[in-house]
Amino acid sequence: MIYLFFILFFPLVASLIFMPLCAKIYAKAGKNEADAKTPIKNILVWLEIINKPKWWLALYIVPVINYLNVYTMIVDMLIAMGEKETWKRFLAGAAPIPFLLKYNGDNYKFIGPGGVAPGKPLPRKAGWREWTDSILYAVIAATAIRMLFFEAYTIPTSSMEKTLRVGDFLFVSKFHYGPRTPNTPIAFPFAHHTMPIFGTQAYSEIIELPYYRLPGFQQVKRNDMVVFNFPAGDTLTQEYDSQIPYYDILRNKGREFTYSNFHIKTRPVDKRENYIKRCVAIAGDSIKVLNDVLYINSQVAWEAPTAQFSYLVTTNGTDFPDDIQIQYDFYDSIQVAAFSQDSTFVQTANFSPEYSGYTKYRIVCTKETINEIKKLSNVVSVTKFPDYLANPDPLAYFPNNPLINGWTVNNYGTLWIPEKGKTIQLNPYNYACYSRAIVSYEGNTLEYVNGKYILNGQVATSYTFKMNYYWMMGDNRNNSQDSRYWGYVPEDHIVGKAWVIWMSKDNLMGIPKGIRFNRIGTFVHSKYVPK
Repeated sequence: MIYLFFILFFPLVASLIFMPLCAKIYAKAGKNEADAKTPIKNILVWLEIINKPKWWLALYIVPVINYLNVYTMIVDMLIAMGEKETWKRFLAGAAPIPFLLKYNGDNYKFIGPGGVAPGKPLPRKAGWREWTDSILYAVIAATAIRMLFFEAYTIPTSSMEKTLRVGDFLFVSKFHYGPRTPNTPIAFPFAHHTMPIFGTQAYSEIIELPYYRLPGFQQVKRNDMVVFNFPAGDTLTQEYDSQIPYYDILRNKGREFTYSNFHIKTRPVDKRENYIKRCVAIAGDSIKVLNDVLYINSQVAWEAPTAQFSYLVTTNGTDFPDDIQIQYDFYDSIQVAAFSQDSTFVQTANFSPEYSGYTKYRIVCTKETINEIKKLSNVVSVTKFPDYLANPDPLAYFPNNPLINGWTVNNYGTLWIPEKGKTIQLNPYNYACYSRAIVSYEGNTLEYVNGKYILNGQVATSYTFKMNYYWMMGDNRNNSQDSRYWGYVPEDHIVGKAWVIWMSKDNLMGIPKGIRFNRIGTFVHSKYVPK
């Protein structure tokens, strides 16, 4: 209800209070006083008086944009009444009623839109005014487009290789799932959470609004590629930001060391880092990974043909053929190698003498590629890369709790994904798996005291979820920091749907050689999802 009031605040106040108070202004502008007292119509007539398009009415239901819209309408009405003082126009936006009542009096006449009588040319604005007006309207338009329709996004890491590649530039659709209105409406335009150049915070938390999403035309579906706010980014360190999650530092170093050596900060939901993964499971699903095979509701899940996996390749000690290119580094005594067919950051298998003679390689590639590697004369065997080498920390995986033991990147679950309106019993297993969602995402307090669960100060035996949740995984299945590490993504963290690749460039090559022309214009959900 609070947010519904916020959404309707300006339409209601403007239509029911501001404009009826201005009945004489309407009459001075040649309209009927009754027009000022008729909801909705009074807005349309106001727009007509100040010579603005009637479609502006639609902006009244868009939070944040409606503030700018109403402010502009009030200022334009003051100009039409002959107000020339810039500081008064500014104050009118903050406290409109005294100004509107003033110009509603008998001592003031309506001049015309732009402060000029009808039929006379508008005076040329000062240069600074033209620039200010142009920038203001450009910011309003760009903010509306970015919030309601689409936003640009760049693929920063290899977690979705080779479906979405490092250097892909995407437009992310907001209208598919419905635009999410801001939690922090006071923010520097176009900056996410940090000011460019200065590196300071780009938003204010003076006003924080609850979650609300305008209607979209579809729900998040299995196998959608989704941009979302990083759930574990609610708390982070100033030193590492989201590069090394705060919760990883806390688990590995302990609370005392972490708070003594790092500066801790928090971020609201809409200012957390943007991630992109594939939604492999939706609310109500059960997920399991068994021997690197993903199961959803006990059925083998669809797998993108571009998905990559990590393999342990054993050779007879001889070099790979000269035409095989591999990108490599080391993992203790085992050579870690990532097979790449079209990357430029490569080394041929004719390593310098200090690297020759190794027989084990970690190769990350598609199933199609590994089948070709198996045919090479120096390859003895190919197996999935062992879990104990991928990440030996048993608590690295969500829910990061000793009670849930033995889950790994290749063997994970079974885990149920929370669904809005569904109830779970509070027991040790569910407390381990769902307490973060209950406390951090849904705003409750939950403790285990003397054998009882205390929910919001009251003894409880069950909990009913308020939101839907989603399970996100990267297509680069064994090299992806995803839900297996930090858990489910709440619906209020969903930003939008990956839509179209408008530019793609290999960051290790220059222009034009590095531009991947074959990827430009690709609608990702027409190519990289099941038919």
